[in-house]
Amino acid sequence: MPAPEGRTTEIWPPERVAWFVWSFGALFYLMGFFQRVAPAVMTTELMRDFSIHAATLGNLSALYFYSYVAMQIPTGIIADRWGPRKLLATGALVASIGTVLFAASSQIMWAYVGRFLIGGSVAVAFVGLLKVAVNWFPPRKFAMLSGMALFFGIIGAVSAGPPLRLLIDTFHWRHLLMVSAAVTLAISAGIWFFVADHPADKGWGEHPSLNGRGGKPEIGILAGIKEVFGYRNIILLFLIPGGIVGPVLTFSGLWGVPFLTSHYGLTSAKASMLTSALLVAWAVAGPLFGWYSDRRGVRKPVYIAGCAIALAGWVIIIFVPGLPLPMLVVALVLAGFSSGAMVISFAYAKESVSPQLSGTVSGVINMGIMMGPMILQPVVGVILDHYWSGLMEQGVRVYSLSAYRAGFSLMFIWSIISLILLFFTRETHCRQTD
Repeated sequence: MPAPEGRTTEIWPPERVAWFVWSFGALFYLMGFFQRVAPAVMTTELMRDFSIHAATLGNLSALYFYSYVAMQIPTGIIADRWGPRKLLATGALVASIGTVLFAASSQIMWAYVGRFLIGGSVAVAFVGLLKVAVNWFPPRKFAMLSGMALFFGIIGAVSAGPPLRLLIDTFHWRHLLMVSAAVTLAISAGIWFFVADHPADKGWGEHPSLNGRGGKPEIGILAGIKEVFGYRNIILLFLIPGGIVGPVLTFSGLWGVPFLTSHYGLTSAKASMLTSALLVAWAVAGPLFGWYSDRRGVRKPVYIAGCAIALAGWVIIIFVPGLPLPMLVVALVLAGFSSGAMVISFAYAKESVSPQLSGTVSGVINMGIMMGPMILQPVVGVILDHYWSGLMEQGVRVYSLSAYRAGFSLMFIWSIISLILLFFTRETHCRQTD
């Protein structure tokens, strides 16, 4: 959206313009989350159509995270050097291609390739979106925008819950994924035509924090990575959020629905509604935690409180069997809502390094976040297969409560480690490191 005639480059863009530009990246992030969570409501169909078991299904789902994680640091560096427009548009295009390949595959190997392409391409969405936020909005809005990005992502995840499950009951999952590929292609076109790297590209001014350079780093790639990992806070914040996001996306993104159908007698549609409730709570909490942290002027105590409450929620879900349905819903919502504190990671990390490394550090932190589900999803599947008692239902393996508890215990352990590590971070008091 160009600046109105008569405006000068000394005037910052109005918020409606900044939100318009930001929204295209947010839509891409939404579709990325849709793809991330979609396998959770089609586990039976995938296991049946590809003749696979839990460990293979875990790997199929986790291939998204393998390529996603591998792309994070390159994505951060490219975002710093190339700007978000080309990065986001290309990512959405490749994601569309990967989705077509996954939906059309008749053999598991091609499904692997499609899933791998999807993960690697949507990996650029969040970092690119944060780069748009840095370039188009005042710094004081960064934590809130990080939360709003998560909110958009969870809308995509929720749409891959009950709505997708209901559609799968009527239409084939392959046809539905083809539609999602077309939507992603349209988003790619929208980004190319309407998104700009910096306000000055559309005739507006730039924020003083960019110093007229568009935020481009003055140091080399390897030096930038070395500098980012030279900060103690970044090392800790790389490890911490995986123990918060990992349980959320392992449960809601793959194993929660079969767990709830097997051990609470719920239909797949009702089970997906519960996992979606967890995700909705997570989405709502992200902007709130970012706003509250900004308002309090501190990061560490707010983050610790959220992590501790999330841990309590997972203890109830994992180790208390046969919960009454209302209590189960409360525990899931509690775990999801408090996990929204992870959004603080981005502002916390950004404030801990030099401003010229904003894209690189965002990629590093997002990489750490996705390490959680990348590791937990397949490992939980391996543990489920290890404890499988031989029970089958409609050609699909059914796993015991003790098997799920053994697998989910890994989520609990990582959450404890994250909580402990948080106490060793250095508070930034919401002020940027020079």
